[in-house]
Amino acid sequence: MSDDDADTEAGDVPESYALYAYERTDARFTDWVRARAEPLWTEATTHRFTEELRADTLDDDVFGRYLIQDYAFLETLVGAFGHAVADAPTMSAKSRLSDFLGVLTADENDYFERSFDALGVDEATCTDPGLTPTTRAFEDLLVRAAGEGGYAETLAVLVPAEWIYLSWATPEPDQRPGRFYLAEWIDLHANDEFAQFVGWLRAELDREGAAASTRRQARLERLFRRTVELEVAFFDAAYDPDTGAPDGHDSDSPVSGGGETW
Repeated sequence: MSDDDADTEAGDVPESYALYAYERTDARFTDWVRARAEPLWTEATTHRFTEELRADTLDDDVFGRYLIQDYAFLETLVGAFGHAVADAPTMSAKSRLSDFLGVLTADENDYFERSFDALGVDEATCTDPGLTPTTRAFEDLLVRAAGEGGYAETLAVLVPAEWIYLSWATPEPDQRPGRFYLAEWIDLHANDEFAQFVGWLRAELDREGAAASTRRQARLERLFRRTVELEVAFFDAAYDPDTGAPDGHDSDSPVSGGGETW
């Protein structure tokens, strides 16, 4: 499957990675989990929110609600990357992840501060927002994947979270918003450095996923799919913050997969 072939229904994709890989000479674990996440993957990467953002037609109130929740989520995301640094198998991987932590805590934080000023969001709202059900569900997923799992489980959540943004933010020719906070949000996720990092993250999950047991591969696939599902809901919540988080398709713990212990 090529990187551009993301329109396959999950039901058409083998349930096991072993069968998926048997049918292909160039199988990648991340291609398999992405294909298994359809149609949610396409919903996330072509969402109304992202289309309106790129077209510069997104309402400021909608983007403001989204950005407040994303900023609240940032601390949890940084914590998940911190777990990945600790669990990474090599010093090279630890260094690569640590470098990205610097981007999250410096470049993106500066962007948030300037954008909140432009949007008229007060400091109290930025520092202590009311979390939507989707944001709380997303934070819970990250914390549980990182805390209850290992390196592969953390990657199974981080890869789709970053890969989705690379996919939707890659600009079309002559399509760039005039409002700086929309244009720079795209720029943060559509540049060579970010693309290389996402490619590296995918390679890490490719290796870890291919080497995992069949049972663990199924857990990683559920985590990946749940992340994509919550990304769709996160965009939905920008329009209607009272929308409840999707329940998911598995047990109350998509990490443990039905009470299964690590």
